[in-house]
Amino acid sequence: MSGIVLPEAPEDLSEAPPAMLAELDEPVRIAMWSGPRNISTAMMRSFGNRFDTAAVDEPFYAAYLAHTGLDHPMREEVLASQSRDWRQVVNQLIGPVPDEKPVFYQKHMTHHMLPEFGRGWIDQVKSAFLIRAPESVLASYVDKRAEVTLRDIGFVEQFEIFEQVAERLGEAPPVVDAADILADPRRTLAALCDALAIPFRDEMLAWPPGRRREDGVWAPVWYQAVEASTGFGPPRGAVSFDALADPLKPIATVARTYYEKMRAYRL
Repeated sequence: MSGIVLPEAPEDLSEAPPAMLAELDEPVRIAMWSGPRNISTAMMRSFGNRFDTAAVDEPFYAAYLAHTGLDHPMREEVLASQSRDWRQVVNQLIGPVPDEKPVFYQKHMTHHMLPEFGRGWIDQVKSAFLIRAPESVLASYVDKRAEVTLRDIGFVEQFEIFEQVAERLGEAPPVVDAADILADPRRTLAALCDALAIPFRDEMLAWPPGRRREDGVWAPVWYQAVEASTGFGPPRGAVSFDALADPLKPIATVARTYYEKMRAYRL
């Protein structure tokens, strides 16, 4: 694997050997682009459990709600918890890393990136893409929110951002499939870390249960399963197209086109 292999972290980083601190001088900002109901919060747990990583949860959520006027669960609490100005959010994402950590993991929902929100800042971070079969996404989504549109699950926007990053890099950026992570988290996460030029760490595979300080205020609505978890769960059975309610099938058909395009590049 490429990248620096770090020694075990001391409990107090102020007591870390000078050589180790020197290796951590340059922060790595990782923008993980996902749609909802896609083990994205478990991935935030995984990275947030690293001693060297700060995490932020869906930083554009309030700006998205403010611009769209959508009525999501805990709307007022979300609006009060974050900046509603996308420009201020960008400044936070490319500015100083919280707690001066060397890795800054940013959990992003692709549908939050509205057309009026600038995307030029994405060129200043390392982007990776977390995908999941649209049938499974939709089946999970409607358990939490009855109404759903193609835009709500972000497949089109995810592919747009993927193309933007690929064009800049001249090659495909890292793509991981939720099914692969659940089937073999060590292998898939190690491959992802290698692609991001950071060391894989064993603490990414298990974490204590409960809430985290980086969790959004919307956690009580969406995060019950993750709060009870201590690691990635077992692989989930695939949801078939025929098992979807009829109104969801046209959404799944369009979303699958974008999913398959990105899945071709998965690690």
